[in-house]
Amino acid sequence: MSEAQISLSETAARQILQILKGQDKQFLRVSVVGGGCSGFSYQFDLESERSDDDLAIERDGATVLVDTMSVDFLKGSEIDYVDELIGASFRIHNPNATAACGCGTSFSI
Repeated sequence: MSEAQISLSETAARQILQILKGQDKQFLRVSVVGGGCSGFSYQFDLESERSDDDLAIERDGATVLVDTMSVDFLKGSEIDYVDELIGASFRIHNPNATAACGCGTSFSI
C-alpha cells in the first residue's frame, strides 16, 4: 500500500509536531481496534520506534505509523486535526465507514 492511499492533513501534521516537542517519542500511531459503540474504534498512541511492516505517512516533518492490520480499514482516509467549539481532536475522514458514532472515534464498515 502506498502513502497516497492514506493522507495526513497539514493541520494534523502541525499538531503532531507540537505534541511531540520535548517528548522522547517520534511518531503518532493510528490503529483500528475492535470495540466502541459502532464496532470499531480508532486508537491514537505516541511511539518511539516503528516496526518493519508499518506504513509510514509523512508530511511536513511529522510521521504517522499504521500497522498492517489497520491499513485495510483506513484505505482512502485522511487523518485530520480539528479545533471546534466543542473541543479539539484528531479525526479520521474514512470513506469506508458506513456509520459513525457521535464521539468521532467509533465506526462500522
